[in-house]
Amino acid sequence: MGRLHPRLTDALIIVAATGFAIGIVGPASAMGPETNPTLSQPSNASSQPAQSDTAKKKKTKSSKANKKDQRSEQRFLQGFGVAYDLIYKDHDYAAGIAQLRTLHRDDDADVANLIGYSSRKLGRYADSKFWYDKALASDPNHARTWSYYGMWQAEQGNMLKAQDYLEKVRSICGTGCREYTELKGVIEGTLAY
Repeated sequence: MGRLHPRLTDALIIVAATGFAIGIVGPASAMGPETNPTLSQPSNASSQPAQSDTAKKKKTKSSKANKKDQRSEQRFLQGFGVAYDLIYKDHDYAAGIAQLRTLHRDDDADVANLIGYSSRKLGRYADSKFWYDKALASDPNHARTWSYYGMWQAEQGNMLKAQDYLEKVRSICGTGCREYTELKGVIEGTLAY
């Protein structure tokens, strides 16, 4: 049979590469559908295998779960904000603890730390220790917990342990962070927290 015309060769290559037939419309046909308006793009149905019903259901469930997770996280952050204000602005530690417990995230380092802090402010030292330990089990480098736990140690009269915790805070966030300066002030007796 002889050689094929270069345009026909280009068209056959495109047919083989894309999996769809095209008409030969001239030299631009070899440029592909994105640059030649006379060539049609394959539809999604013909270019991709059809999704099974199971795959569609999984995708829908995944999307719904993601939205649910986002709403859940938003509710958590709002609830945490309410507790934070109760504790730090209103100094209503019991109400703050109650609010934090409704979040059902006791293993979250920030939640456990605030429950520990509030318990300490209420004079419930055993409860406070429990919650600080829980926060550190969740996040061993939670500087705020180390700082508050150091204050707890200082209030118990254990200044050597408070100094150890100050060093731990320094190793996490340095000497300029709030956690360090507050604990240092408590140890030195220049700050009551």
